[in-house]
Amino acid sequence: MSPGILGKKIGMTQVFRPDGQVVPVTLLKAGPCMVVQRKTPATDGYDAVQLGLLEFVKPARINKPTTGHLKKAGVEGAKFMREFRWTAGDGDLKAGDQVLVDQFKPKDKVDVIGISKGRGFAGVVEAPSLPRRRRLRTDRCSIALRDRSARPAIRRAWCRACAWAATWATTSVTVRNLEVIEVDTEDNVLVVKGAVPGPNGGYVHGAEVEEVTPCRL
Repeated sequence: MSPGILGKKIGMTQVFRPDGQVVPVTLLKAGPCMVVQRKTPATDGYDAVQLGLLEFVKPARINKPTTGHLKKAGVEGAKFMREFRWTAGDGDLKAGDQVLVDQFKPKDKVDVIGISKGRGFAGVVEAPSLPRRRRLRTDRCSIALRDRSARPAIRRAWCRACAWAATWATTSVTVRNLEVIEVDTEDNVLVVKGAVPGPNGGYVHGAEVEEVTPCRL
């Protein structure tokens, strides 16, 4: 049993099943990962394991606190790290242990978490949750405009505060119950059915549905 795995999104393609059915899939570069820290209730107040994705990273791109944290665990080149829930009954993991993609097998169900593509700064018409804002603006403005005793400055402020532009996307998105189609242990590639949030080359992390749920960071 393993807590989960970290990786990068390679891209999307399609594969053919033996019966000729076309299946859209996402290729993930999953691992290799290494245990950076084992957290216990005695020392940290909760059970968890911290994994780091092993990749080529220039030392200058890792700050000094993280470098010292990795050096203490004997890990190098792990810029992307995440925690997963892990209790003593799940198995014995300690700092320096490797976590590979061979923990998964075809037909497994996994949850994948990624950062959605950023859409930049969007105007008020395109920004998300516009119906709620429009309804809020209409209610507040109608009340302020109907109240003739309200001062003009207050009425103008209420109308301006109900609609605004905002940055769109670039948020954490979880896709649940994705089916594992294929596992390539030589190249550390995990093939899952469907789409995974984020751009190609973006960091993702996931775990098997029935085993463990990633911590919310």
